[in-house]
Amino acid sequence: MILPIEEFELLLKDSFETATFVKLSLGNYKGAEEQLKNIYIREVLLKGELKLTFTYRYKTRDVVKNYNRKEGIDLLLSYLQHDFKMATLFTTQFDSIIQFKNKGKIALRKEKPSFIQRPDVVHDKQKKRAITASSEKGYLHDLNITDAAGNVYKNAQDKYKQINHYIELLRPLINEVGGEHIKHVVDMGSGKGYLTFALYDYLHQVLKLEQTHITGVEYRKDLVDLCNKIAQKTGFNLLTFEEGSIADYRCDNIDLLIALHACDTATDDAIYQGIKSGAKLIVVAPCCHKQIRRQMEQHKVTNELEVLTRYGIFLERQAEMLTDGLRALILEYFGYKTKVIEFISDAHTPKNVLIVGVRTKEISLDKKERIRQQIAQTKSYFGISKHQLEVLLTI
Repeated sequence: MILPIEEFELLLKDSFETATFVKLSLGNYKGAEEQLKNIYIREVLLKGELKLTFTYRYKTRDVVKNYNRKEGIDLLLSYLQHDFKMATLFTTQFDSIIQFKNKGKIALRKEKPSFIQRPDVVHDKQKKRAITASSEKGYLHDLNITDAAGNVYKNAQDKYKQINHYIELLRPLINEVGGEHIKHVVDMGSGKGYLTFALYDYLHQVLKLEQTHITGVEYRKDLVDLCNKIAQKTGFNLLTFEEGSIADYRCDNIDLLIALHACDTATDDAIYQGIKSGAKLIVVAPCCHKQIRRQMEQHKVTNELEVLTRYGIFLERQAEMLTDGLRALILEYFGYKTKVIEFISDAHTPKNVLIVGVRTKEISLDKKERIRQQIAQTKSYFGISKHQLEVLLTI
């Protein structure tokens, strides 16, 4: 007579052979390993080979290990006979539950299947990215992100992920204002142009906005020359780079203004340019909040939040929030719907704040006055005499 554990083993092996296996769970743990609660087993395809993935569920963490099918079956049967008192095998034909009861009794039963379809076993799925790496995207090769065949260099993986993360952040914002309304984009402080080229690629090749012009503004002449050369070589005819500072750049027809990591008041210069030109969308990731911090250090006030400005690191963080909070209020004053979200530029850069302004209809004079008063009260509370963006726009 076949034993229940032997029958369970046959059912398990048959589910693999007939491609009906869905998953398996081990429960009611009575072993010696502290905090282990369950093990969940599923089948995955790793580098072209089917493996059994064991997820060890502890009280506060999960540990994942992969085994070939024979190793996995032997291991789970060993667990079942020594450490776990219950297992459930899920297949597309039935569920099979085995339980080890008191006095050595073992119960095995079948139930109706919980699943009628097998899950996808493919683990190595290629993530769908807005900017795909290929030999056709010459700018990625010229920027040392891919080789000539379009394969991403190992040391450029973080930069490649950053590019796509950036596009994923901009995608819903561009949709909100309507991509067809974006005729001119200005990227202030474009650097080596990684993100500028990627945005041009996305707007022209994905969204098919073939008339949209992008201007990269960069202070360093060598980078401007390099980026213009790559743009011409790639055939990005409506992408140009200009040498100069953010403060000195002038343009009255900006639809989308971008300034990532413009230091201190350079962010204010960029927002000012966007507001003055009536940009439909303003996206900035500020850094270095020195202007407001200096004022807070010079004019320390005594109030309920004194503990937040007593220590240097707290003062720095408070100055960052205050600077960017006032920027958001000033954008609202000029008719922008604002949001502040987190922006992670790459694995080696701390998290940044991304301030987004979407232009709406003109706000009422009453609302403008309320915002103006809120700005004034906030400045007074923290001992601030002026905010650079406020000065530029003469509020």
